[in-house]
Amino acid sequence: MAVLEFPHALPSTAAEVREFTDWLVGAALPADDAGRLELIETLEVLKAAAAVQAEATVAYAVGKESRRVVADVAAARHESPQKTRTLVGVARVLVEEMPCTLAALRAGETNEWRATIAVRETALLSRENRALVDARLRLSGVGDAGVARQARKLGFALEPGLAYKRAKAAQVQRRVTLRPAPDCMTILTAVLPVAEGVAVYAALTRAADAAAVDPGDGRSKGQVMADTLRERVLGSSEPVPVEVQLVIPARTLGGGDEPGHVNGFGPIPAPLARQLADPPDRDAQRWIRRLWAEPETGQLVAMESRGRFFPAGLRRFVVARDQYCTTPWCNAPIRQIDHITPAAAGGKTCADNAQGLCQACNLAKSAG
Repeated sequence: MAVLEFPHALPSTAAEVREFTDWLVGAALPADDAGRLELIETLEVLKAAAAVQAEATVAYAVGKESRRVVADVAAARHESPQKTRTLVGVARVLVEEMPCTLAALRAGETNEWRATIAVRETALLSRENRALVDARLRLSGVGDAGVARQARKLGFALEPGLAYKRAKAAQVQRRVTLRPAPDCMTILTAVLPVAEGVAVYAALTRAADAAAVDPGDGRSKGQVMADTLRERVLGSSEPVPVEVQLVIPARTLGGGDEPGHVNGFGPIPAPLARQLADPPDRDAQRWIRRLWAEPETGQLVAMESRGRFFPAGLRRFVVARDQYCTTPWCNAPIRQIDHITPAAAGGKTCADNAQGLCQACNLAKSAG
C-alpha cells in the first residue's frame, strides 16, 4: 500500500531530490496506524542514501587536499570537522575496500552507523582479510553489537594475533576526558587498559564497602566511590586551589536571571554563577577570574594588542568570549586563536578581529 503519493516522477537530479525531500517533510501524516508504521519503515529505508553519499564523498575527494575535503564535506553535511574526518574515512573504506557492506547499505539492509562499526572493527586487518570479512558479514536483521561481534570474530579467525595488536594499539589511546552532565554536574571518563581499569574500580568498590560498615556515614555506594576518587586524585578532601573563568552578566550579580558561563564547561544558572562569584566558603583557595558581559548582547569588553601574535591575556579573553570553535557545526574546544582578517592583509591583533578555532578548523582555513 502506498502511504504517500509524490505528485511528480521519481527524482533523478540533486535539485529534484531536494524538491522530493521538501515535499516529504511537508506531507500530511497517514491517518491510520498501519500507514504510520509503513511510513516509519519507508523513511528508514531512505537512509540507504548514505551509500550514495559515501560514493559522492569519495568522488569529490579525488585530487583534493584532505583538510580541504574535510572542511567542505563538514559544511555540506552540517557536521563538525572532527566527526566528518571519520565520515570521510569510512566512505573511502566502504567504496574502495568493503563493497558488500556498501551494497547492504544501499539496499537498506543496514544503516550508516552499523556500516561504520564494520569499518572500525576491521581497521587493523590487511586489505585482503578485510575483503574476506566484508564478504562474510551478515548485516540484514543484525543490530550494532551483533555487527561488532561478527566482524571481530571473523577478523580474529583470519589474523589470530589481531586481539593482541588491537590491545597494544588501544593502550596508546588511554585518556581522561571531561564533558558536561545535566544539573551542572560533569562526567569524568578514564579509558584504561582492562586490568588497570578493573583494578581502579575494585579499589573504589572496596572503599564503598568499608564505608557501608559505618551506620553514621549516610552516603550511598556511588557517592562514596565518587568521593574516594576525588580524594585520591587530589590528595585531600579539602578544597583545592583552582582558577575558574566565569563570564557573568552584571545584572546577574544584582539578582538577575541571565545564566553565567564557566569556560571549559558551559552555561550555568544565575544562582550558581552568583555562588561561584562570591563563594560562602571563603577559606577555600579559589580564584574567580570574572569576565563582565554586556547585558544585552553578552559580548565581553574588547581588548587590543599591537603585536601579530595574541598575548596570553587576550587569548584567554577570546576563549572565554567564543567558548567553542566558531566554525559552523563544530563546537569543539578552542585550541588556537586566529585572525579573521589575516595579519598579512592588514588585520589587527584585537578581540574584534579574533576568532577561536579548534586546530583542525584553523588548519583547514589555512589550506585555502
